[in-house]
Amino acid sequence: MHLEVSNLHKQFQTRQGILVALKDINLCVETGEFVCAVGASGSGKSTLLRLMAGLETPTAGEVRVAGRRVTGPGPDRGMVFQNYTLYPWMNVSQNVEFGLKLRGIPAAKRRQQVSYYLEVVGLTQFAKVLPRELSGGMKQRVAIARALAVQPQILLLDEPFGALDVQTKEVMQQFLLHLWQQTQTTIFMITHDVEEAIFLSQRIYVMSARPGTIQREFHIDLAGDRTYSIRRHPQFQDYRDEITQLLRGKELESAIVTEGASV
Repeated sequence: MHLEVSNLHKQFQTRQGILVALKDINLCVETGEFVCAVGASGSGKSTLLRLMAGLETPTAGEVRVAGRRVTGPGPDRGMVFQNYTLYPWMNVSQNVEFGLKLRGIPAAKRRQQVSYYLEVVGLTQFAKVLPRELSGGMKQRVAIARALAVQPQILLLDEPFGALDVQTKEVMQQFLLHLWQQTQTTIFMITHDVEEAIFLSQRIYVMSARPGTIQREFHIDLAGDRTYSIRRHPQFQDYRDEITQLLRGKELESAIVTEGASV
């Protein structure tokens, strides 16, 4: 098992008291899998990903990657955020190379790695361009290339296309799917977009509203190639309707409880 989350619990101390963000989270991602967690705002998705990345410490439970307990950030996990987080003073090639420099990779090897991953994401001709000259989708491709260049065991994606317009988002979803098929990188991604999760992943974990828990796991089995037209397939729509209904039911229940508590 590549990534394993066991009995994970996370709470924060606030001025109003203790806030439970995640409660009893158990999930796994096998080597080479593409798995999504989907949930509404406030379900703890980003907190879960930050715990996997080692940017937060669990209150209880643990995260393991390849059998090793996560105690902090590490090169075994690559992270891509919704905001592009590129260094504006560095060109595309330098941004992709940055993590390799930190790891002390020799210059010749760095150039080789950068060249390979720029080709993979289709940005070879933009190697010397600064981030401000790129579109949003291209910036996110650079961020993905930078994360992949250090050859992590698993790629963690935090709603990477959330800031893009609809048309660019659809192009980037197809790009990411092709990239995963090409590289066989293990991917765990969080999103609030149900159709995005169905289109991209092999399995989906549906999270409840706060405190975030795993409501249900879906195995996505779609016939044919994952192209845009598959979204019109009855099987795709059945997945969408079932997951959406599950999310809406819990959101409504949470809203009623919150309103009742405030009366």
